Amino acid sequence: DLPGRPAVTEWRWRNNLVIDAERLTLQGVTPASAADLAAGGDGGFAWVDSGPYQGTRDAAGMLLKAYEAGTHRPEWGVFVLVRSEDGRAVGAMGFHGPPDEEGRAEIGYDLAEDARGMGYATEALRALSAWSPARRDGTVLRAKIDRANLRSQAVVTRAGYRLVAEDEDLLTYELRD
Repeated sequence: DLPGRPAVTEWRWRNNLVIDAERLTLQGVTPASAADLAAGGDGGFAWVDSGPYQGTRDAAGMLLKAYEAGTHRPEWGVFVLVRSEDGRAVGAMGFHGPPDEEGRAEIGYDLAEDARGMGYATEALRALSAWSPARRDGTVLRAKIDRANLRSQAVVTRAGYRLVAEDEDLLTYELRD
């Protein structure tokens, strides 16, 4: 009992997913943060000057739709990449949803322009891929990248993904056990 306060009769544990990387933490985006990001806000994160990038807002919108449909699973959601040195958000990374019927989960990411070229995407992709529930149940992680996006191709390659298919516009990379 606390003087002057009513007794707590109900409570819920709401612990946000956080994945540690070397210089970053990947912080799970909650439905409330996703709604704010999708509407043009900061989602409750302190961003570098050029963030958040439009891909982050689009991913937040997808998360929000899944939540509203009752299909959102946080472990297959979106994570904001937060620098440990200053607490600034530099980008986002996550899944386009849970694995499909073939056991493949697609991953996507983006970085604010101010944070590009510093290895953050590779570091975060390695951490998310190692942590991922997919790595525990045999699901294959997949990234589809525009043929012209050489930087992103380098990121997935450095993170251990291998080119498995290509067409005129897209290259498909996978990470398997």
